[in-house]
Amino acid sequence: MNKLEESSTVSNFQLAENIEPFAQQESTLRSEVEKALRRYFQHIDDEPVTDLHQMVMSEVEAPLIEAVMRYTGNNQSKASIMLGLNRGTLRTKLKNYGLL
Repeated sequence: MNKLEESSTVSNFQLAENIEPFAQQESTLRSEVEKALRRYFQHIDDEPVTDLHQMVMSEVEAPLIEAVMRYTGNNQSKASIMLGLNRGTLRTKLKNYGLL
């Protein structure tokens, strides 16, 4: 049994909901994504959801690239290294998101 099978996503969300709201909690990117997904699931009611992975990736990628470009002073070479992308791939993504 792999790690994903050992702890289901549902139980992770349930555990996070049981944490005291006023307790000091470290805010990490992962915890923020989990909170956003909990809110999303609460608001979809019984609507069918398909291609959730693609939806999340498209919502996250543009602001990620934008933030890294700001951080690197718009240096594409530094940004591509930081993102782990080929510089050509980064340029394509910048064009696709209207950031170039």
